[in-house]
Amino acid sequence: MSFETKASAVASLAPGAAAPEPARAGNASFKLDNGMEVVVIPDARTPVVTHMVWYKNGAADDPLGQSGIAHFLEHLMFKGTKNHPQGEFSNLVAELGGQENAFTSYDYTAYFQRIGKEHLGTLMSFEADRMRNLVLTDEVVDPERDVVLEERRMRTDSDPAAQLDEAVQAALFAHHPYGTPIIGWNHEIEGLDRAHALAYYERFYTPENAILIVAGDIEADEVERLAKATYGKIPARSAPPRRARTKEPPHRAHRLVTLRDEKVEQPAHEQVFLAPSYTTAQPGEAEALETLAYMLGGGPTSALYETLVVEEKVAVGAGAYYMGSAVDDTRLWVYATPAPGVTLEELDAAIDRVLRRFAEEPIDAEHLQRAKTRLIADAVYAQDSQASLARWYGEALATGLTIEDVVAWPDRMEQVTAADVQNAARKWLDRRRAVTGYLLPA
Repeated sequence: MSFETKASAVASLAPGAAAPEPARAGNASFKLDNGMEVVVIPDARTPVVTHMVWYKNGAADDPLGQSGIAHFLEHLMFKGTKNHPQGEFSNLVAELGGQENAFTSYDYTAYFQRIGKEHLGTLMSFEADRMRNLVLTDEVVDPERDVVLEERRMRTDSDPAAQLDEAVQAALFAHHPYGTPIIGWNHEIEGLDRAHALAYYERFYTPENAILIVAGDIEADEVERLAKATYGKIPARSAPPRRARTKEPPHRAHRLVTLRDEKVEQPAHEQVFLAPSYTTAQPGEAEALETLAYMLGGGPTSALYETLVVEEKVAVGAGAYYMGSAVDDTRLWVYATPAPGVTLEELDAAIDRVLRRFAEEPIDAEHLQRAKTRLIADAVYAQDSQASLARWYGEALATGLTIEDVVAWPDRMEQVTAADVQNAARKWLDRRRAVTGYLLPA
C-alpha cells in the first residue's frame, strides 16, 4: 500500500507509452452493463495474469478539509468485508503464490494482483466483493489513521528533501488540489474518521467509476465471462462522479522556496514548471514536452548532464522529468546536485543558461532523433513486464485518455519536430511559470 511520489513517478514511463506489436494485436475492450470499463491485454509468454482495478479518483478529489482521505481509504480497503474478514483476501493471494498491492495518486487509486491464470475468477470475486461490502468500525479506522500518520512522519516529516518537494508543490499549485500532498496534511489526517471514509467509499467506489485491466495469458471472451459473473452483478449507483476541481490561475511571478535543515548533508536544487498534461495539451504538445524533458535530462548524454557535470563541472548530477500523466495541467521538473564549492545560486544560473539555449538556439537534429528513438525503444523493451502493460493502459484511461491514444503514441512521437521542441521550451520553460527549491544545511 503506498502513495505515489515524485520519485516513483520518475521511475515510470509516459502514460502514452506504446505497447509492442504482439501485445497490441489482440487487445480488447468493452463495458459491462453497470458502466465498468474492461480492457484485456493478451500476453501468453507465461501462464500468469495481472489483474488491476482502477478507480477514477485520487488525492485531488479529496473533499476540502479532508486531505489524505483517498490514501487513507486505500489502507482501509484491506480491512475486510461482511463476507471476508480482514486478512482473508491477502492470505489467499499469498497462499496461491501471487503478489498484491495498491497505490494512490492524485488522479486515481488502483488495486492489483499478479497470479496464476487459473485463479483469475477467484481474484475477481474477492475484488468485486470489496467494491460493495467494505465493513469499517472505529476499532479498525482509528488505529489505521495512526499508521498513516506514522507513514507521513517517516516519509515526509523526517526527510528534508521530501519536505522541500512538498513546499514547492504547494507553491506551484496555490489554488489547484495538486498542491496538497497525496498523503494529506498532518492536521487534516488527524481529523479523518469512519464517516469520512464511508462517504468517500460510497461516492467513488462504484462500477461506473472503475476500470478493470487484465493483462496476461487469457483471452478476452474468458475475461468477459468472469467479469460479468463478478463485477457485473454490482448495480450502478448513479452517474459517474464529476471531477469538479478549481483551476490554477495564470502564473506571473517566479517563486523561490528555501529549506534549511540540520539533517541535510548535500545541498540540492529543483525547479518545477507548470505545463499541460497529455490530457490538457494541444495536439502534439505533450509529446514535444516529453521529448524536451528527455533531451534536457534523460541520462548522461542529456544537455543538462553534459553541460553542468561534464563540461562546466558545477554539478555532480542533473536531470529532468515530465510528469505527463494527469487529468489537469501538470509539472516538468529540472533538478541538479551542486559540485563542492558551488552555490545553489551559481547552479541556478547555469541551469537557466541551458534552458535558454533550447529556447533560443537551433535544436540539434541528431540529438532530437536519438531522444525520440530512445524514448520509443525504452517503452517497448520495458513492457516485458505485465504490470507495466496493465499500468500504462490503466493510467491513460484513468486520466482521460483512450486506448487509441496509447496505441498511437509512438507514431505521434515520431512526428515531433525540432520546431515543436523549441516552441515547447519557449512557451513552458518560463521562470514566471516555475517554482525553484533550494535545499541547504542548517
